[in-house]
Amino acid sequence: MEGLMVGVSGIRGRVGEALTPEVVARYAAAFGAWSIANNPSRSIVVGRDSRVSGPMFHRIVVGTLQLVGCDVIDIGLTTTPGCQLAVEYHHAAGGLMLSASHNPIEWNALKCIGASGLFLEASEGAAMRALVDTGTPHATWDAIGTVTQDDGVAERHIASVLAIPYVDVEAIRARKFTVALDCVRGAGATIMPALLERLGCAVVGMNMEPDGRFPREPEPIPANLRDFERFVAKAGADIGFAVDPDVDRLALVSDEGKAVGEDYTLALAARLVLRHRTGPIVTNLSTSLLVDDVARDAGVLAVRAPVGEVNVAVRMRELHAPIGGEGNGGVILPEVHLGRDAPIGAALLLQLLVEEGRPLSAIVASLPRYVIVKDKLNRPNASLDTVYAALRSAFPDAAVDLQDGLRLSWPDRWVHVRPSGTEPIVRVIAEGPDEGSAKELVRRSREPLDALGR
Repeated sequence: MEGLMVGVSGIRGRVGEALTPEVVARYAAAFGAWSIANNPSRSIVVGRDSRVSGPMFHRIVVGTLQLVGCDVIDIGLTTTPGCQLAVEYHHAAGGLMLSASHNPIEWNALKCIGASGLFLEASEGAAMRALVDTGTPHATWDAIGTVTQDDGVAERHIASVLAIPYVDVEAIRARKFTVALDCVRGAGATIMPALLERLGCAVVGMNMEPDGRFPREPEPIPANLRDFERFVAKAGADIGFAVDPDVDRLALVSDEGKAVGEDYTLALAARLVLRHRTGPIVTNLSTSLLVDDVARDAGVLAVRAPVGEVNVAVRMRELHAPIGGEGNGGVILPEVHLGRDAPIGAALLLQLLVEEGRPLSAIVASLPRYVIVKDKLNRPNASLDTVYAALRSAFPDAAVDLQDGLRLSWPDRWVHVRPSGTEPIVRVIAEGPDEGSAKELVRRSREPLDALGR
């Protein structure tokens, strides 16, 4: 269907346009049938974030799964990492999470989680999608699946965060941090305040009502956090945490009321973890060189994988990496689970403040400074292969990475051109030691893309 974004691990689109009840039912049926055919369990976990369309799609998904013989474990309003953890906890055949993450309010998505708690890999997604086209048999009246409720997801999630060996709960409590929190009226309210209070923090919040009526663009990037910056400064908070609607991304605002940029979340979390664990850090091709600097300081390797949580998670599993994630604020700590997790990120950042004994603004100031410039343009119909060839010719001195689109890199800068998996666009992301160098990389990289549209 035109406008429906079909990715490795699910589908997303505008509600009532590309994403309709019929489409959601078809994919839910395929996922359920495929999951129970390939696992001993017949259970599927189902959760949703706070989007207005969530309850409608949630009911459709639950009934559809029953119709193909799945036993549904309904966890209701929850977070994406909470849903992943619930799949593991229940030894379920898989999970379906209704959330379009950072996409605008009119979008929703169906995210497919495998029995391991990871999003589906490419081969798994292809096998599941084959059933979308062929259809799935319905259960007979006496084999329709059951539905049970699980209301303990947030509490178990909090317990797993507090059990991280190098998160010194008592030391954090002793600092009595004041933490500002922006949940963008998403699912963050189901876990973030309770976690922070258990860590002895005084929590001052904004946009805490989980009604899905986002008061701003939901992606927690600095441009969308201006009101929150002022809120943090007015509250005199030690740190500000902003999460996206499904709480797998964490952005930081410093004690000075300045959004520090989402790339700092992973870099700072890794700085802490690599004091207590050793091994490589894995991130994606669009993440800041800050991660390379942190890895170098710790004497470990920084390894890059294609964009997408599952790609990073699988590489982490292969390399036994102690920390990883994506530069969009997604922190993955395999000691808890192999998924991006804002509550984990928040606990690690508070522990970093304890160990450093200085404010976040000072810690950030001590790190190398890079500038990332992000651009996007409507996806041209033509193949991007000609664009990649033109860019390699234009930058013959660059190191080339073709894992995911085209990434050209130098010691202090890089540019990454790739088709988005979540929007019908091409992304052009560049980083350099200053804004001018990053903008120039974007400008030169756009030239062959713009030529395609003419």
